[in-house]
Amino acid sequence: MRFLNETLIELIRERFGTPVYVYDQRELEAAADRVLAFPAPGRFVGRFAMKALPTAAVLRILDARGLHVDASSGFEAERALRAGIAPEKIQITAQELPRDLKGLVQRGVLFNACSLHQLRTYGELFPGRAVSVRINPGLGSGHNNRTNVGGPSSSFGIWHEKLDEVIAIARDLDLRLTGLHTHVGSGGDPEVWKRCASMTLAIARRMPELERLSLGGGFKVARMEGEVSADLDAIGRALRPDLEAFLAELPADRRARFQFEIEPGTYLVANAGAILATIMDVVDTGAEGRRFLKVDSGMTELLRPSLYGAQHPITVVPHGRRKGRPAADETVEYLVAGHCCESGDILTPAPGDPEGLAPRPLARAEIGDTLVIEGAGAYASGMAAKNYNAFPEAAEVLIDRDGEPRLIRKRQTLDQALQNEL
Repeated sequence: MRFLNETLIELIRERFGTPVYVYDQRELEAAADRVLAFPAPGRFVGRFAMKALPTAAVLRILDARGLHVDASSGFEAERALRAGIAPEKIQITAQELPRDLKGLVQRGVLFNACSLHQLRTYGELFPGRAVSVRINPGLGSGHNNRTNVGGPSSSFGIWHEKLDEVIAIARDLDLRLTGLHTHVGSGGDPEVWKRCASMTLAIARRMPELERLSLGGGFKVARMEGEVSADLDAIGRALRPDLEAFLAELPADRRARFQFEIEPGTYLVANAGAILATIMDVVDTGAEGRRFLKVDSGMTELLRPSLYGAQHPITVVPHGRRKGRPAADETVEYLVAGHCCESGDILTPAPGDPEGLAPRPLARAEIGDTLVIEGAGAYASGMAAKNYNAFPEAAEVLIDRDGEPRLIRKRQTLDQALQNEL
């Protein structure tokens, strides 16, 4: 396991119960440092896509390390402000126009228009102001259609062929187009990033007041054995000649203040998080069937396997001092089922196929043992089927730099889950 061991697991279970999210501060800070070392020419900002893990304690850690924030809704922007993030370090890039857009911008939050309607609305509220626009450059690189956020099948951003309309709206409403944002999906191939950057720079060259250029995020993270994480240094070095050539074309005053950005989410937090669950039952479907571990977690804490067929490392850890611990090499093929009354609540789907099943060789388990689900820092607590079957939200724990686990979000009670019902 990346940052957990049996002693720490037992301590966390005893203090905080299960299911529980566990994050490691040192892993978070190391990932932030890798992002901030991205070899972009000139000024550079790393922006955390907070939708990946919006918990306040995590936002504060990444903020203290020097990262800015990208918010995917007005509510996320407000959440970041309440966590203590300075408004000028928050940018809203949202599918839905924030209901309090005027108030947020007046407080200093940046806005990235993702449609012509959003751009017009902003211009009517703030004529004469600077604004950023998100452009769909016509290419996507997600590993499946549900993670692909570029190209003709994606609704994200303004289609690149509508740039003339963007410029016309800006002219009519006296807006300065100082920011350009693109994002195409997940990947780690430097050549794909270079191709996407080339398309983005072609758009940037048509924006004479541009001062900020974001290349987006979606950097591949290796969760499972055999997967390969994106090498940010290699990607940055591949992009640098084209970025330097673009900078050289700018007037000296604009070149001096020009800023490049990337906005990873998963890359920063995925492998800094895990879920601890208790094995509540061990069942089978006969000699020719399957063996199942049933746990007190599932899609209520981690929706990715059900949604995408996503793969997460899973480990069985014996609980307490139970006798007859299995030998390290004694394994059984198990499917892991979540606690929801839902056939899709499976934590061991076939790779890339949320409807398929793929048993895992795991240590022989007994009721009461701990199931550790790793790679659960990104799109887990922030994107879960919370309160389905009335299960309360799980607690969250941070292992600090000294190795001490401390509570950063209390476990929800049923009363809290029901408090708005009339």
